[in-house]
Amino acid sequence: MNNSLWIASANEDKKTYKSLGEDKYADVCIIGGGLTGLTTAYYLSKAGKSVIVLEKDKIGNHTTGNTTGKITSQHGLFYDYLINSVGIKKAKQYLEANEEAINNIEKIVNEEKIECNFERMDNFVFTQDKNYVQKIKDEVEAVKKLGFNSEFTNKIEVPLKVKGDNKIEQAKEEIVGKNEDDISISKEVLAAIKFPNQAQFNSYKYIIGLANKIEENKGEIYEYSKVIDIKGEDDIYVVETENSKIKAEYVVIASHYPIINFPGFYFMKMYQETSYLIAVETNNELFDGMYINAEEPAISLRTAIYNGKRVLLVGGMNHKTGAKIDLKQAYKKLEKVAKSLYPDCKVLFRWNTEDCITLDKIPYIGEFSNFMPNVYVGTGYKKWGMTSSNVAANIITDKILGRENKYEEVFNSKRLKPIKNYKELGNMLKEVSYSLVINKLRKEDELLKNINKGEGKIVEVEGKKVGVYKDKEGNIFAVKPYCTHLGCELSWNNLDDTWDCPCHGSRFTYEGKNIYDPAIKDLEKLNIF
Repeated sequence: MNNSLWIASANEDKKTYKSLGEDKYADVCIIGGGLTGLTTAYYLSKAGKSVIVLEKDKIGNHTTGNTTGKITSQHGLFYDYLINSVGIKKAKQYLEANEEAINNIEKIVNEEKIECNFERMDNFVFTQDKNYVQKIKDEVEAVKKLGFNSEFTNKIEVPLKVKGDNKIEQAKEEIVGKNEDDISISKEVLAAIKFPNQAQFNSYKYIIGLANKIEENKGEIYEYSKVIDIKGEDDIYVVETENSKIKAEYVVIASHYPIINFPGFYFMKMYQETSYLIAVETNNELFDGMYINAEEPAISLRTAIYNGKRVLLVGGMNHKTGAKIDLKQAYKKLEKVAKSLYPDCKVLFRWNTEDCITLDKIPYIGEFSNFMPNVYVGTGYKKWGMTSSNVAANIITDKILGRENKYEEVFNSKRLKPIKNYKELGNMLKEVSYSLVINKLRKEDELLKNINKGEGKIVEVEGKKVGVYKDKEGNIFAVKPYCTHLGCELSWNNLDDTWDCPCHGSRFTYEGKNIYDPAIKDLEKLNIF
């Protein structure tokens, strides 16, 4: 059950790609087999470039295969903020780029005949909190300034319930740091902004279709081929994996989070958030459209096709990756939301993912650094990667092919404009400093005997900190609890049984295997007996 609906419904259609086992040359080497990497490979291979894609796991198995699959330019209540932050010109570029991305994806689906349940849907951001009504009205006016046809409404198709005098039932338990009454859709909708003619699809089926077309265009894809370094040699780059090397004139870092720290310094400009999804079935007729509430924490709603039947997807419960909070009830909250809409519903799938968020909320797309010409990056999509990945693929493709792209200015990955979001910058630096320095000096009194079965903790053994997990059979797994990216102290994730980095979002299994970047090395295993 703890698997993405997208992956579960399409795994049998996906072929397996071999690991890179020999040195090769290509015009372009793309690091990362998610939507950004494969869309870029699709465009470049179609243009006649020789392309090699390297994926450290299976293509699409991380963020792409665990998304909501919403294809929309409505990225929350964003455009009023964007106009105030970067001005009308760049805000318009951002909106038009993402609108064009929707059309681009539809064009690819139709031209390549990719079966991925693509369908046009209206998208809504709504609120049940009177404090957000004016914010929605401001957003409508902001979007109007950009020439887009949005609509203000207080009626949506989701069967929200009104209980008594609209007061939400009080609850005593806390889940993921939020009170029960903070997350409810039992009240009436007070306001909403509608973006018409957006879209949704099965992201995993789409990526399988892209991969097939890349191979038809003579592109090469390799799975289980983790990149460990990128080096410049004369006028060419050498991309090193654990077993082989690829020489390429151009390199695209599409690894979700850039795997190299210097130059670029992206670790100082982004953080990661984790969010959760469930898919449920019900005997009731489901609504049309895609929905997300404006207030925090966000709850996302859409429908999808599974085994020929329409099911409901409920997502949200986002938090900073690596936060020291209890995660075991994360899905229970989403289930409660689903049951408030459809009491008879049954959970089919549960899954979660994480995404990079830049401090100014705009993705980094384009040249990786002035010091690494012909190396490109796409990252920081703020959970809106379906359109942002296509925007990135088009900008990067144009750069490699020597064409101008009218949208690249707003996404400039080398931008140095001072961060206006001072509060978030301060919080991130505080968290990084805490994990890098203060936590390493703090004493821990936990002893191994105090760790329960199925529990993970950081304990002190002979004066040194050790990350210890005790499985249900009582077996002990010990690791050095510092991220192999930049050395931040890790946090135990009691939902997925992983070690998570609160600084930049890297994640590791309890045995120490690296599963999420920007870290590329496994944790050091320790023998504490």
